Amino acid sequence: MEELKILQKTDALYEARWWEAEPAGRVHCYLCPRHCHIHPGQAGFCFIRINQGGKLYSLGYGAPAALQIDPIEKKPLSHFLPGTRVFSMGTAGCNMGCFFCQNWDISKSRSDQVHSRHIPPEDVPLLALKYGCESIAFTYNEPTIWGEYVIDICKAAKKHGLKTVMVTNGYITYDAFHDIYDHVDSANVDLKAFTEKFYGKITLTHLQPVLDTLEWLKNETKVWFEITNLMIPTLNDDPVEIRKLSEWILTHLGPDVPLHFTAFHPDFKLQDKPRTPAATLDRARQIALDAGLHYVYEGNIYSDGANTYCPQCSELLVRRSWHDVLENHLKAGACPKCGLKIAGVWANETKKRGSPRGLSAMTRAYGHLNL
Repeated sequence: MEELKILQKTDALYEARWWEAEPAGRVHCYLCPRHCHIHPGQAGFCFIRINQGGKLYSLGYGAPAALQIDPIEKKPLSHFLPGTRVFSMGTAGCNMGCFFCQNWDISKSRSDQVHSRHIPPEDVPLLALKYGCESIAFTYNEPTIWGEYVIDICKAAKKHGLKTVMVTNGYITYDAFHDIYDHVDSANVDLKAFTEKFYGKITLTHLQPVLDTLEWLKNETKVWFEITNLMIPTLNDDPVEIRKLSEWILTHLGPDVPLHFTAFHPDFKLQDKPRTPAATLDRARQIALDAGLHYVYEGNIYSDGANTYCPQCSELLVRRSWHDVLENHLKAGACPKCGLKIAGVWANETKKRGSPRGLSAMTRAYGHLNL
């Protein structure tokens, strides 16, 4: 546990969910499989769930540290409203300790180390609508740790007809799973590797809880979800591991769950590894297709592996360049050549996107909104 300098008064904090009191003023947080037992004046591993006076509070509620307009393909989601914009937001902290984190500037920070704004949940959909977004994504850091805020944003978003997206590491307990995901429309789950050794040494967590989450999503919800595997040379790119990962998805989730293999770049504490060669992604994609998965993608590189093809007749359905949709030939969610229904959530028509706006533009805009 990390000591936390609490600057806010207790009455300004938002009381968290998914905790119970323990002797001597401690609290047990059971939101994620870490099950932190937190002493007074301390925070859990995630930094933003704190024990103040024997109660657990969330410093992430209403306090986003990152705001951005993104293409939905950046999440990455290839079968969910392609060609549309998503209002993306994240806070500080994370419940994993990944050495390769590519958003470490916020995910490895405490709430008082980032520049955040107070945005009530009911205001988030208004911002999304202002910038022409059809959905809201909880992303950049792990949204599970600010699940209370996620739930209230989802409730507000539905009133405006907006969809919601979790971009997550999947590290959540069953106690909290339905509380959050029953309100969510889509998710991308980062399956970081397929060995316990990798999870234990490189992420400081465990593999099985993530696999459990994927099965809960498949069997107990209507959430559309896709999976991402960031391929790190020598750590999780072994063809045998990729085959096992692909076969697990096929057996436990079915062939229609899209799988994204994405390229790693050196960052944070893992700068001794090279960038992922394109050939590694090509090989992984072919292994997954040979295993029987229908939709396998390559990300963070320019490649035909970003396109969607019909698994029945091989017709090109959606052509992409990086995160841009160049062509969308789907007809009512089906292949125009053979008529096969393609798994996913499809927009009636692909809307033309403008240039995404950055954090500074968003915060300036928010300051001038009459909400």
